[in-house]
Amino acid sequence: MDYIRPEIRALSAYHVPSSEGLIKLDAMENPYPLPTPLQEILTSSLRSLSLNRYPDPNATLLKDEIKRVFSIHPDAAIVLGNGSDEIIQMIALAIAKPNAVVLGVDPSFVMFKMIATFVGMNYVGVPLNHDFALDKNEILSAINRHQPEVIFLAYPNNPTGNCFDEETLMAVLETSKKLVVIDEAYFPFTDHTMLSRLMQFPNLVIMRTLSKLGLAGVRLGFLVGPPDVVNQINKVRLPYNISVLDQEAALVLLKHYDLFQTQTNSIRVERIRLIQEISELNQVQLFPSEANFLLLKIDHAQDVFKRILERGILIKNLTNAHISLKDCLRVTVGSQQENTLFLNALKLALN
Repeated sequence: MDYIRPEIRALSAYHVPSSEGLIKLDAMENPYPLPTPLQEILTSSLRSLSLNRYPDPNATLLKDEIKRVFSIHPDAAIVLGNGSDEIIQMIALAIAKPNAVVLGVDPSFVMFKMIATFVGMNYVGVPLNHDFALDKNEILSAINRHQPEVIFLAYPNNPTGNCFDEETLMAVLETSKKLVVIDEAYFPFTDHTMLSRLMQFPNLVIMRTLSKLGLAGVRLGFLVGPPDVVNQINKVRLPYNISVLDQEAALVLLKHYDLFQTQTNSIRVERIRLIQEISELNQVQLFPSEANFLLLKIDHAQDVFKRILERGILIKNLTNAHISLKDCLRVTVGSQQENTLFLNALKLALN
């Protein structure tokens, strides 16, 4: 295996556990299926597609719909990817140079570091504070010290769920001379966004995905920003990366965006209920969340995780993911019924 780079051999592949037969609360998915009338509209639309032809390589209609639905600045450019992961990969491929640095925070979305490794860049993670807040002095010092080619900041952050201070984000944009990527994967569940700042900074791009909104199976992410930046990143995109099926599905479903807003509002309401009930449990430390998941710190989290799993509920065990996540579990906000079952399982697991 000597022909495989040593840093790749040292990695573990991204692991997705089987959820067969379980209540799935580990992957931050929208728990609500498409309503039957919308399923029929989608089926009718897909039926007429020419699957023998390549899709529109530029996905022009879909880009226009994304701009309309999300009120994106008319002068901004868009590039589409197979979820956020491909967008991160495209950015890294476009920027990778010998000894170049990718800067992020720890803990955060694992793919920032993994993809930096894939393309041969050096990843530097700035430790978050004990409450997972972003230390302004620490990150500005790291920018000046390492001169990163690109900075990735998730807003809200995964797996912690919190939004970083906007003043600190502005300071990062003003200090960095290179690209700053704000990952807004969890935008449906927070009122915080940097979209209004989009064209104010020549080095700011914003990444979003439709996965958390309710279209995880469609696998569609997008990057928006100044055309002179985004159009360069678009050069490393593989041709026809968004299939004709995914383009049409996203195009049809975004025309019914109000339905997904109703679903995400329900998730927000359920998040409040979960927070209230979990806060009453003395054995659990609950961190603030602006996302569709909650981070819990519990003594003997590994045992608690196993007891919850034995009751047929799959959540995320993060206790070995990072030193600051020791004894931490992450649970997705599901439907009302799913959340009730989780709460009951959690209470029994703590006894």
